[in-house]
Amino acid sequence: MKNKIEKGDIVIINKNGKYHDQVGEVSGVDYDIFFVKIVKVKLESQEETFQEKDLTLKIKKPTIEEVVTAIDKVLGQVEQILNLPTKEKVELPNRLKYLKLDIPKLDQQVIQKNFDNIDKTLAAAREADSSASFWQEIDPNLEKISWWVRTNL
Repeated sequence: MKNKIEKGDIVIINKNGKYHDQVGEVSGVDYDIFFVKIVKVKLESQEETFQEKDLTLKIKKPTIEEVVTAIDKVLGQVEQILNLPTKEKVELPNRLKYLKLDIPKLDQQVIQKNFDNIDKTLAAAREADSSASFWQEIDPNLEKISWWVRTNL
């Protein structure tokens, strides 16, 4: 079922009251004693609990396939980053390839370490030249990868 609410999904609160129409990210799912699905939603400043019926799915978290595609897209753009030091010009594509191979294995430490290094390298390159057009392709795909890493590890 594609529209089941899971950890990492973005939802809209449709229950009348204080949080009506607010958007949040699902941080956990549980069931009460009556087997009613209870969903913890991270809002701007706090975390609140709702029944699944009080939520509308806005965006599903990325699947492994979508993340692998996002890595491929970033990989395709990396060669356009001219201001990378020589070491990073070799290391960044390799780290992206390793991340692509490690994601299906769900090895938390390896994936997190690799992603942190990729993110740090790209952030430094962005500081040096943030106006280049390739960032329009890299940024949304990097965000998709980051979202998957954050919600699956």
